[in-house]
Amino acid sequence: MSLNVELVSPIERLWTGEATMVSARTVEGDLGILPGHAPIFGVLVDGQVSIKAIDGSVQEFSVRGGFLSVSNNRVSILTESAG
Repeated sequence: MSLNVELVSPIERLWTGEATMVSARTVEGDLGILPGHAPIFGVLVDGQVSIKAIDGSVQEFSVRGGFLSVSNNRVSILTESAG
């Protein structure tokens, strides 16, 4: 089982694909999202978003605020900007 992940900013799609894990920091603390995670909506703080793709590679993005939504093994991350 995997996660369908999409990380976007207002100007571009930064990453999209299948992943085994997503880590992010919200106003309520650090989140580790694995397949089967309960639905959640979080407000991102400035920090790192880490995506572990199904091929084992890890992509890291420095984000500036935004939102994260998890539902039915789908993770949507909208950030103001990322590098």
